[in-house]
Amino acid sequence: MILKRSGIYSDEQLQRIADHRAENPGMGLAEAVVKFGGAKEGEFLKAVGGVLGLEVVDLERQQPNPDALTKLPASAVYQYNVLPFRTDGSSVSVVSSDPFDTTAADGLRLIAGCPVKTLLAPKEEVEKAVKKYYGVGADAIEKMIEDGRYSVDEDIGAMTKIDVNEMGEEASIVRFVNQIIAEADRQGATDIHIEPQETELRIRYRIDGMLHKVDVPPQLNRLKSAIISRIKVMANLDIAEKRLPMDGRIGIRIAGQDIDIRVSTMPAAYGESISLRLLAKSGNFVKMADLGFNDRDFKVVDKIIHRPNGIFLVTGPTGSGKSTSLYSFLHEVNKIDVRIMTAEDPIEYHMAGINQVQMQADIGMTFARALRAFLRQDPDIIMVGEIRDRETAEIAINASLTGHMVFSTLHTNDAAGAFPRLIDMGVEPFLIASAVAGVMGQRLCRRLCQKCMKEVPLDMKYYTLDTPPERNTVFEPNGCDACTRTGYKGRRALFEVLEVDEDIEGAIVRRENATQIRNLSLSKGMKTLREDGWAKVFKGVTSVREIMRVTEEQ
Repeated sequence: MILKRSGIYSDEQLQRIADHRAENPGMGLAEAVVKFGGAKEGEFLKAVGGVLGLEVVDLERQQPNPDALTKLPASAVYQYNVLPFRTDGSSVSVVSSDPFDTTAADGLRLIAGCPVKTLLAPKEEVEKAVKKYYGVGADAIEKMIEDGRYSVDEDIGAMTKIDVNEMGEEASIVRFVNQIIAEADRQGATDIHIEPQETELRIRYRIDGMLHKVDVPPQLNRLKSAIISRIKVMANLDIAEKRLPMDGRIGIRIAGQDIDIRVSTMPAAYGESISLRLLAKSGNFVKMADLGFNDRDFKVVDKIIHRPNGIFLVTGPTGSGKSTSLYSFLHEVNKIDVRIMTAEDPIEYHMAGINQVQMQADIGMTFARALRAFLRQDPDIIMVGEIRDRETAEIAINASLTGHMVFSTLHTNDAAGAFPRLIDMGVEPFLIASAVAGVMGQRLCRRLCQKCMKEVPLDMKYYTLDTPPERNTVFEPNGCDACTRTGYKGRRALFEVLEVDEDIEGAIVRRENATQIRNLSLSKGMKTLREDGWAKVFKGVTSVREIMRVTEEQ
């Protein structure tokens, strides 16, 4: 037996593999060996390759021959999960993760019309290489062109007609769009941008706050109208209207999880640009203790959110994690004896035990109107998605002064800037001073990949704080398979927490500017975003260039 001759499996391991295959008749031998054999996939392939005389290739360092990529259609490549790698005279060599799959070898030989040799590489590496060289959804694009049901774009104004009733679950256009969304979810993307250009249809994912171009088949540009129309159909938008921006929503299920997708279309020079925002309907909420506060900030925030009344504002630009922080605070105070009501636009996450209300401006359901209604609903805690105008601000302040705790967000550059912003809206300073209990500014920075980060000496030209650095070395990104060569994996928040006390109240009433209020808060122990960033740099959470990118010198 080949596995026995490989020398890396004991009789007990071989028996366990056989038992699991008997329990799962549809499972291939290679899959069972990798899953239940106890050895790493790379070791298994190297050992079996040695017995069978099959070469093991490193797809991270070795590239396929361009001629070989043309030997097999994308549909066959995706069906058998192989990568054409090189041509040897009249034969073609393909990389596979399964040395025992004779059915695939026979099928590929018939499709290629020539002898096929097998090379070996781990399954994940093969899948990644196929997407890189053929593009995500290449098999579906190929099938769409073969079908001839989707018109090829001749000019910008050409309108593709799609018979929705003919589109089964396996229709090529449906499959391609689903593959793009599923791949985005797998990579942890928050947004998908589909942008028609002059010579291509560009698709980009926003992952950890940064945009990354998706490898897609070059033929995609010819089918852009069909793809855009399919997304509009999914979002219940008018596919005939291409002159106006439109907004819609898509509900989709990926890997057992419900995903809510917000769709926005915008007419552009070469066709409609579409943005998709991916939101998990019921996510695992980040606990307050896991947000990344330092000890001082945690104590201040914990004290404020458990107050019986007042306003707690979270500030920062779009995409800085304000909603995540607010949901973690609501999760912290969500008890059976507390009535919580939220006004959101849109409802990003559904949380059990609280009353969440969706804003609908087109029928007059605004933040201000919702807030007025909330006050007749006997709430203890109110969350307003955003304070955008004077009316909303004044009602929120009155709510806090009449015995309610109010959480909300505001778009300002830092925590101290919230007070001049409210005054600019027309709210009286004495009301702001009485109502606002605290303001938290935040940003998101990318987190260093813990598997590949490297330690380097601290370059003092970047260190501008008054206090001496905690250490002389810091960590930088390096790049590995786990982080897709970026050096970063996930994100972490930076905070500055301003607590309003008597001195701050006096400064607000005197209409002092943001700089004066910030300096007063710093004298009372507040840490700026940049200072919090440096603390996380010295802990190995993020890199110097990341905190320089997301924070301002203050």
